[in-house]
Amino acid sequence: MINFKFTLLYSSPFSTISLTILDDSQPEHVINTPLKICPDLWDFEKQRPHNIYLKKNKNLNVKLDRLKIGIAEYLSNVAAKNSKISHAKLRKIIKENCDGTKNCRPANSLLDYVEAYIRSRAHLISEPTSKRYRVFLHLLERFEGHRKKHLLLHEVNASFVKEFLEFGELEEYNKSTIGRTIHFVRTVLNFLEKRGVRTYVYELELPKEKKVNLFVTLSEDELVKLKETDVPPSLQAARDWLIISCYTGQRISDFMNFDIQNLEIIKGKPCISFVQQKTQKEILLPLHPVPLTILSGNLNVFPERLTAQKYNLQIKEVAALAGINSLVKVRKRKGFRAVEMFVQKWEAITSHIGRRSFASNFYGKIPTPLLMEATGHSTEQMFHRYISTIDTERTRTLGQYLEDAYNDKFRVA
Repeated sequence: MINFKFTLLYSSPFSTISLTILDDSQPEHVINTPLKICPDLWDFEKQRPHNIYLKKNKNLNVKLDRLKIGIAEYLSNVAAKNSKISHAKLRKIIKENCDGTKNCRPANSLLDYVEAYIRSRAHLISEPTSKRYRVFLHLLERFEGHRKKHLLLHEVNASFVKEFLEFGELEEYNKSTIGRTIHFVRTVLNFLEKRGVRTYVYELELPKEKKVNLFVTLSEDELVKLKETDVPPSLQAARDWLIISCYTGQRISDFMNFDIQNLEIIKGKPCISFVQQKTQKEILLPLHPVPLTILSGNLNVFPERLTAQKYNLQIKEVAALAGINSLVKVRKRKGFRAVEMFVQKWEAITSHIGRRSFASNFYGKIPTPLLMEATGHSTEQMFHRYISTIDTERTRTLGQYLEDAYNDKFRVA
């Protein structure tokens, strides 16, 4: 049986990655590649960088994945023909896959179709959506490297789903990441079906799982605490923007660009008009009295604009000062993977909390279509992803009833 592995040669700041061919019937073959890495960054068990998401390791890992596929296919042909291994052929495969000048994918490769789909949508989708599609593409490339084989279109069926789920579990990917990638592949296959290309899209089914939204929102009581908390002048703008975001439901790319010149009075109601950067939707949003109060206390102008990085840091400080420290369950990055953990709520606050708080706090109080009009969501399914699964107001009310019942009984006794 012919196999291969990557090993490091020379103990220097940067070691050469070599290819070692293991064959029971032939002497061991060792060929150097042009790839190098610091030994401390190398995972000897997985034969790749420890952190494949580190910027300097990403490109290296892509080349290693390509090499795995190219070498595995060549050795499979050698074994099938019972021929001898050619060093010249191996060097050629190494060169082609490391310099990236040649598309080594075979005809009918799924990834070629995926790239063609992304190009065809370039003029129809936003930059964030394009980046998300590229994330799916790169994950599929890593899957091909894992299986040491190109994924052909006719192989994208129920077996692919099973194999891809196993890959996700082995690499400890979030199940939602794997699920979204499969949904994206299904979108590509549907696109091909409409153009007359036969696929097995109907076989791409995922096991049904109960979705749990692990996101954090600020209740209206907590927003009152934020508003009443004294903060230093350096945090005033961040506090005001946080409250404004929770009463307007917009992304930071939109609310941080609010300007007094965009205010309009529609039948006596102050509204702000703007175009959402992500969706390019025109929004005319009536302003809640709370943001109007903030404006009136700030010489009738919006707060000072902050960078996203500065805003995300400062709103955590503001929430900590306000004592918003109840424990919440979230997914946080640990190393290069996200894991579930409990943290104090102020630690989990990010710029997106305003959008989620707005949707959750007003859901059931304002008709959903009107809320969707404000947030810019196209479908109710997407909107519901922003709704907290726990109705805290009902829970608090139930708790009050239980406490009152206990007190009544205690007084009678």
